[in-house]
Amino acid sequence: MKKVIVSWSGGKDSCLACYKAMHDGYKISYLLNTISKEYKRVRFHGLKDTLIQAQSEALGIPLLQKETTTGENYEQEFKDIIKTVIPKGIQGVVFGDIFLHMREWADKVCADLQIQSIEPLCGRGSEEILLDFIDSGFEAIVVATQANLLDEKWLGRKLDKSFLEDIKMLKNIDVCGENGEYHTLVIDGPIFKKRIDISKSEKVLRDGYWFLDIQEYKVIGKTIK
Repeated sequence: MKKVIVSWSGGKDSCLACYKAMHDGYKISYLLNTISKEYKRVRFHGLKDTLIQAQSEALGIPLLQKETTTGENYEQEFKDIIKTVIPKGIQGVVFGDIFLHMREWADKVCADLQIQSIEPLCGRGSEEILLDFIDSGFEAIVVATQANLLDEKWLGRKLDKSFLEDIKMLKNIDVCGENGEYHTLVIDGPIFKKRIDISKSEKVLRDGYWFLDIQEYKVIGKTIK
């Protein structure tokens, strides 16, 4: 069984890729998450570093979380994080890319490190992937949107079949948000040992994006049936 890490944003794509990799027989040793040095949040998603730590606890998978810069230094910083765990037997990285052109960066990074790039979702249709995520029993909410495409009413919405039908009706929107139209936070699912319960949040407009600023939450146990 190959030991791998997952490039983890906290959202649906990285989570579903992790789930698929597990089913394919990979051993997930770590979640790898990068946050901005300036805001201590996941870029684009706007999630606080502590929310990703809560996901790690809920999943029962150790977290590698590092502050990084943007621009030309990011790739080297990303590779430097992976280098720290390769001596522990890590043989690959799981990515949640969907479009073929998006995996080029991941393939390059892994080739440079002489490890495997694993892309369980790549090449599949966006609607198929979102439906797979929903049908697999995951629970996620929208935490960020491009304000000129999706207004604040979309924030906090659960990704369910009603969401899928509504977003399919919009023109020039990828249903998976693969052009950055929206971002998500996964709070429960079949690979979660605990769930994240959100009790307080606020909708914030900043730099052309709506964000759901999650202020109070807790990780709670799940009832085993």
